[in-house]
Amino acid sequence: MSFPDSPAALLQELVRIPSVNPQGAPGQDATGEGACARRVGELLAVCGAEVVFEEVLPGRPNVIGRFPGAGAGKPAILFAPHLDTVSVAGMVVDPFGGEIENGRIYGRGASDTKGTAAAMLWALHERRSRLGGLEASVAFVGLMGEEAGQPGSQHFARHHGGEFSFAVVGEPTSLETVHAHKGCLWHRLSTIGRACHGSTPERGENAIRKLLPILEPLLEHLEQSFVSYSDEVLGRPTASLGLVSGGSSPNIVPDACEAFLDVRETPALHQSGGSARIIREFLATSGAAESVALETLGDSTPLLTDPGEDGVRRLLSLGSKLATAPWYCDAGRLAEGGIPSVACGPGSIAQAHTKDEFLSVADLEAGCEFYGRFLDTYSA
Repeated sequence: MSFPDSPAALLQELVRIPSVNPQGAPGQDATGEGACARRVGELLAVCGAEVVFEEVLPGRPNVIGRFPGAGAGKPAILFAPHLDTVSVAGMVVDPFGGEIENGRIYGRGASDTKGTAAAMLWALHERRSRLGGLEASVAFVGLMGEEAGQPGSQHFARHHGGEFSFAVVGEPTSLETVHAHKGCLWHRLSTIGRACHGSTPERGENAIRKLLPILEPLLEHLEQSFVSYSDEVLGRPTASLGLVSGGSSPNIVPDACEAFLDVRETPALHQSGGSARIIREFLATSGAAESVALETLGDSTPLLTDPGEDGVRRLLSLGSKLATAPWYCDAGRLAEGGIPSVACGPGSIAQAHTKDEFLSVADLEAGCEFYGRFLDTYSA
């Protein structure tokens, strides 16, 4: 089994293997990361890794490659990009073409995060004969499911959290070291009423009128409560009322209404029981607990890794800058599982999820060099 002859060819190959997350792509016949994981496993084997696949969801595995060199007292470092991508709907370039034009490699995942995966794999391949002699053991995991719920990193952290001393999660950060981000939760508040003709509203029960009086006081209460959970690095938690929907026609009393809150949590808020606890308490004290239902849809874990971690200091010694991010990633899940983690990779997050997603060849090659130099910091 051969290895591609350039970083660009490697990324083109990965882009040309569809790995759209099926949870975010209805009607696209998306099958997930299985095929891409198998090819990454072959590439890891060529690099000299012992490869295993751990199925997280049917046909959707994490692929793990462990390189020779593990030993007592050695730190264990992990490269951890994700292999799934978002939907290809609305793209104006061939999502799986991997075409190069004007020094850019186009396609879904080129930026987020097959570009980081290719750079990591290239750095490992270039140093395959030397990895066993490093003062650290090295592993790679291609994670599934990051774009919807992060089941891959949750599974990996549960089963392998105690095995690693540091993880570099692959995200396009312009090679800055993102050591902190907020967590994200969506809360669905809903009410049920009774429909009737709009000309006789007294015969029904208006679900919209049951929910609306709660929303503004709840938001004010959350904002006041969040002051206590401010973070020196990340600032205060935030809550945004992003969607309200109810009713079917102006002349029908609505029998259902729902609203969605997008809450970004700091570590202190997350550890205290989170915004769901504050909302439940508010509903109880306001007398709305029986009429307003609360459901939390998905979540992500905040990240706050100590800049003094050895792995962070090594990245910064290479010229990377310490940074925070408004988005979230698998680093939070890995850190929650006991692996100090950061996100760091080539390219800009501005290109992620776009209709013409790309990574420049120059940025890709810079990522290969950067990851290689990071490995070199462990040279004996």
